[in-house]
Amino acid sequence: MRCLTHPLLRKLLSLPPQCVPGRGTPSKGAVLCPKPLFLKQSCSAGPGLVTATDMVNYWQKVFETNGIPEAQESSQYIVSFVLGAKTFQSLDSKSLHTPLTALQQEQIQQLSHKRLQRMPVQYVLGEWDFQELTLKMRPPVFIPRPETEDLVSLVVEEEFQKCENSALCFPAPVPHPVILEIGCGSGAIALSLLCKLPQSRVIAMDKEEAAVNLTRENAYRLQLQERIHIIHQDVSHSNSFHSYSPLCLFPFLSLMGGGRHERQFLGEDLDTELIGKMLSLRAVCDSFSFLGSAKQLLLWGPIDVIVSNPPYVFHEDMASLDAEILCYEDLDALDGGDDGMRVIKTILALAPSLLKVSGSVFLEVDPRHPNMVEHWLQAHPELLLTLRAIHKDFCGKPRFLHIQKQSS
Repeated sequence: MRCLTHPLLRKLLSLPPQCVPGRGTPSKGAVLCPKPLFLKQSCSAGPGLVTATDMVNYWQKVFETNGIPEAQESSQYIVSFVLGAKTFQSLDSKSLHTPLTALQQEQIQQLSHKRLQRMPVQYVLGEWDFQELTLKMRPPVFIPRPETEDLVSLVVEEEFQKCENSALCFPAPVPHPVILEIGCGSGAIALSLLCKLPQSRVIAMDKEEAAVNLTRENAYRLQLQERIHIIHQDVSHSNSFHSYSPLCLFPFLSLMGGGRHERQFLGEDLDTELIGKMLSLRAVCDSFSFLGSAKQLLLWGPIDVIVSNPPYVFHEDMASLDAEILCYEDLDALDGGDDGMRVIKTILALAPSLLKVSGSVFLEVDPRHPNMVEHWLQAHPELLLTLRAIHKDFCGKPRFLHIQKQSS
């Protein structure tokens, strides 16, 4: 698994080896192979019989003994999943007190052993609900978080609001936006928007093949494949904005005459006319690359909305993330660089070349980012982007940004 080779994990000496799949042996005292429950005398269904409630109570204690976070919730999700229910609370009295079959008990034990290895419940079950959709989940593709549902709601509200504001007659027109999601992961955001906005079309891109494949699988399962175009590409390779330095121009020296120019490059004063020619040549090469990307990104014309839950964790904060994240999820989907804005700045630099006038960018960010993004946009007025609104998550933290493209 690629996340296990991330440099950060090599620094985490405090992590017990059992949290890293395929590595080492269980630490001393870890209860990874608890005794079978089948003959437990205190079972509510009678001697030798085990109910769903018994299983939840038993595995909750095992998880607590092993320091597994959310022990009760974990055991409830696993047991209810095996019984074909979404939540433990949705099980009726009969289901709770009917003795489990040997097969059901074995399934619960197998899934619980995965949870004991600190595998996230979403990966243990292989699916998770997001915005009323049931999506397939598998490592290392990023698991959508509950707060990200609010990001989807903000985009939907904005699209309906635009239609109401532009309506000259009743009823108001139905929104039919073209949406670009950058970093689609499991497809949670893209597919939710397709369901909430039935006339919309979405272009979803991700740099990881595993994410692209999972988004495509979920799209087909939900029968939304006709309205989504999925691209395997790194957003940084789609960006037409580059910072040039003499070092990046070295490959073009041979095309410009070599010899004297190489000597200048290696220490003497650089010929300004030569640099101009090389910059032009580099720009032409970049434009060809960008046009190839833009052809896919602008498949359905200029974009109405760009939406993204990009990597925004400050690099220094990565080591403090839960073991479930560090051991199983794609860390590149979380690590936003030193200031958490590495990908955010790339998206904002790309946005003006793709958006319609008055088009929007919706981002999920770290609570420290709103002011940082606002200052960055002010330092780049040529982008014609304005921070229009900051929205809080359900914990009251500034989490979502609405940025709009202005007319030139």
